Amino acid sequence: MVKTLVDVRRKSCCSVVNRKMSASVVVSTCWRYHPSLSGFCYSNSFSKTKRSLKCFSNSRGSNSKALIYSRKFVARTSIRDREVESDGEKDASLSGEDSAAFDLGKQRISSWIYFTAILGVVLYVLNVAWIDNSTGFGKPFVDAVSTLSDSHEVVMLILILIFACVHSGLASLRDTGEKLVGERAYRVLFAGVSLPLAVSTIVYFINHRYDGLQLWQLQNISGIHQVVWLSNFISFFLLYPSTFNLLEVAAVDKPELHLWETGIIRITRHPQMVGQVIWCLAHTVWIGNSVAVAASIGLIAHHLFGVWNGDRRLAIRYGKDFELVKSRTSVVPFAAILDGRQKLPKDFYKEFIRVPYLTVTALTLGAYFAHPLMQAASFKLHW
Repeated sequence: MVKTLVDVRRKSCCSVVNRKMSASVVVSTCWRYHPSLSGFCYSNSFSKTKRSLKCFSNSRGSNSKALIYSRKFVARTSIRDREVESDGEKDASLSGEDSAAFDLGKQRISSWIYFTAILGVVLYVLNVAWIDNSTGFGKPFVDAVSTLSDSHEVVMLILILIFACVHSGLASLRDTGEKLVGERAYRVLFAGVSLPLAVSTIVYFINHRYDGLQLWQLQNISGIHQVVWLSNFISFFLLYPSTFNLLEVAAVDKPELHLWETGIIRITRHPQMVGQVIWCLAHTVWIGNSVAVAASIGLIAHHLFGVWNGDRRLAIRYGKDFELVKSRTSVVPFAAILDGRQKLPKDFYKEFIRVPYLTVTALTLGAYFAHPLMQAASFKLHW
């Protein structure tokens, strides 16, 4: 029986892929005779390390040939091996993740119920603790900053600086913070501090956007409104793909630091920065005063710092995988495509025909038509 088994196994090797592990493992198995052993043995080798796991004594004596079952494991650390699409459409050459992917069949109703409940609680707390002038700290905070200078431009820059330091600082401390309190708790802390500061900065800009020195007036030029509108619309499509993961943003799912590589990342590795630059230029051209210029300088400077800081954090977390993504992407839009480092697949457009981008389209149109409501609400706060 043993000889028959050996005759069959000695002629073949097989490979399988274990998809249940965080990084897939290629397993090669081989059976062969070994003349120097008198036992039935098999061993595993992980990467370059081999070790014998078990050896069973063979009662036929030392003259009998032993059977060795060896298993070779080749560990792949690339992110692309974490999960392979069952339909075979996933690009095997990718080192990063597929951005803006949304599988309706994998969504759980309970998760979205939690998300809705959490969003409601967050908005209620934000209103009571920060926005409402009778109970919140938002107005005292803006008033305190306003005492530092009589210039709206300077106050605008200070508000952006405070937000930038807190936001980027907490992002830089993410690895340490998550080890101390966990991923979800740190996300709550991050959002709980950053969101009120962002609201204060936005409201101050809306309320004082026309208070500065008028530098130019282009609003009456034919076509300028359409150009500004289109620029703002494009800027929202450059949202960083992680913002599409709403369940992670709300800490319903465990938040992760993702290494994206498809979709908008093929055009620019830092789409949020590019989108912010487009948004700032469009609003500055339309408003044309010193407050708009100051706001644009502060926001663009913050996002340029985010380019360096974001790459640094991804390099620490993902190492060689990030270096591969970096080598075939660019910060400047389309640069990697034009110089041949980024090879666009034939069906590249499909990476944008996805639910998150349809949602962004609807929200962008909604935000445009809601501008009067946003302006009225900001004015009532008197910040």
